[in-house]
Amino acid sequence: MRRSAIASVGLVACLALGACSEGSEPDGAPPATPTTPTAPTTPTASATPSSTPEPEPEPVRRVSPDDVRVATAVAAVEHLAGRIGPRPGTSPAYRRAARWVQGRLEELGWTVEQQPFRTPAGVSWGVPVRAGRSTNVVATRGEVRPGRPWLLVGAHLDTVPQAPGAEDNASGVGVLLAVAEALAGRQARMPVVLVAFGSEEPRGPSDDEHHYGSRAYVAGLSTAERGSLNGMVSLDRVGVGSVLPVGSAEDGDPVQRQLLAAAERAGVPTVVDNQQRSSDHWSFVRAGLPGARLGSTSYAAYHSAADVPSVVSRDQLRRTARTVAAWLR
Repeated sequence: MRRSAIASVGLVACLALGACSEGSEPDGAPPATPTTPTAPTTPTASATPSSTPEPEPEPVRRVSPDDVRVATAVAAVEHLAGRIGPRPGTSPAYRRAARWVQGRLEELGWTVEQQPFRTPAGVSWGVPVRAGRSTNVVATRGEVRPGRPWLLVGAHLDTVPQAPGAEDNASGVGVLLAVAEALAGRQARMPVVLVAFGSEEPRGPSDDEHHYGSRAYVAGLSTAERGSLNGMVSLDRVGVGSVLPVGSAEDGDPVQRQLLAAAERAGVPTVVDNQQRSSDHWSFVRAGLPGARLGSTSYAAYHSAADVPSVVSRDQLRRTARTVAAWLR
């Protein structure tokens, strides 16, 4: 009560004198009304809401040898050689195999088209074969642009008429699919095209009666595409043996050197196989383009009915796929 009374007396005195300062206002009293309007204050920078920071871009993940799954390659060998069986390049069985490979690649996120071409009649490893249409299965990921450096990995899908073709060449197609899977969501050092070639097997003794699919593919390349192809690797008979043959059509081939270095990084033992012209890389090299081959270990079931899935080694498929992934990285 005493404190309230003192405050009241002070208030009366202030009002009478008209000289109370802000610091002397009593507790609870409202501020005095200003006699003149004050200019509006300009908001300071600290009053402006800060913008939301942009999220950091996710780091690019490069493909690695550890990304390959050998089970994918094994499943392809079992399907192509165990279920479809012999598939000469112009046969209904080949067309069925091409559709299956296309479907698998599309499931893995690749854009796939078929490149048809004609194959003449002939004699394939002692068996007459008819003329007809064959096709290459070509897979891209929307990043290959004319004139910019690119890489190609290929494997022939056809067989001679009498062989289920587990090693020759479901093994190569199996590794191709394992590489396609490893690249899903990852990047190589440059854009990659994957091709399952048709009608690789010979229909006569000369170069011009062999490698029909890869020759058709090379013939369809534009000048810009030819000039920017950095390297082609053919996967042909890559599932037999304990060391990986790295072949070249000509001595000193740069792609062969790259593959040997990649195999070393991946911990894969290799053997050099020079003057190797019996696979689809030769179609590129003879056209002046860089190409090399993985595979070609001799085996008893070559071009015979005994070329069944049990011939193929999981470990050799793994070695090959790891080498390709290291090369692409």
